[in-house]
Amino acid sequence: MPGTLYIVATPIGNLEDISPRTKRILADVALIACEDTRHTRKLLSHLGLSTPLTSYYREKEQYKAEVLLEKLIAGQDLALVSDAGTPGLSDPGAVLVRQARGAGIKIVPIPGPSALAVAISVAGLTENSFFFGGFPPSRKAARRTLFKGLAALPWPLIFYESPHRIRACLEDCLATLGNRQVLLCRELTKLYEECIPGSVTTVLARVTDGIKGELVLIVHPPAPIAEEQPDNLTELLAWYHDQPDMTLKEAVHRISEDLGLARNMVYREALAVWQDKR
Repeated sequence: MPGTLYIVATPIGNLEDISPRTKRILADVALIACEDTRHTRKLLSHLGLSTPLTSYYREKEQYKAEVLLEKLIAGQDLALVSDAGTPGLSDPGAVLVRQARGAGIKIVPIPGPSALAVAISVAGLTENSFFFGGFPPSRKAARRTLFKGLAALPWPLIFYESPHRIRACLEDCLATLGNRQVLLCRELTKLYEECIPGSVTTVLARVTDGIKGELVLIVHPPAPIAEEQPDNLTELLAWYHDQPDMTLKEAVHRISEDLGLARNMVYREALAVWQDKR
């Protein structure tokens, strides 16, 4: 009889989040495939386990999937884990799962922590849908192309991002999506867990000097124009002027983007309104 492949979610930070079922599966399987054996060995040490480990990382995923499939066909039960969270979710795993399913191997998910689910749970989202984009492209042009393609979606946009790229990512969000409301979560479930809410410009200022930890960025959909906002441009600018923390620059940007008006024309009108309101 062939073995069973267990797809096992592991803690994203706090080791107390591991379930009794997860511990039992990791103890019972013949082998655990993991991204970094050093990282997973620390987890097993915490659990008091000594199950054999083998590496399974992105660059060798195709080759290692074939090796692991042979073990499954031979009757061994295997567990696949990532360094943190749920395998296959912006982590290696898909190649092995597809090959195992094609070979008729039984695949059993062992649910647990996911940075995506954890971030959503504290974001206060009211929408029933969202778009998850994993890690945005590392190159600026490709990243902006992605964001522009998502600009019209009426749902929150959720991404993973690394500390050394978050500033560039937010700058591209501002350039392509506007100054939307966002929530930047870092180090979820860990000692220095933090969720930073605000506009893109506000959060961008927060990360200018650097930020540490694993990051999840939630970009809220564009705020609908309130029904009571007037159609007249001067009155519309006056309405924006009276909103808390609204700057002239931000008002010009929003109106020109929302109404498709030339920014220099809106800027001239805004200057007059801001001077009259002094």
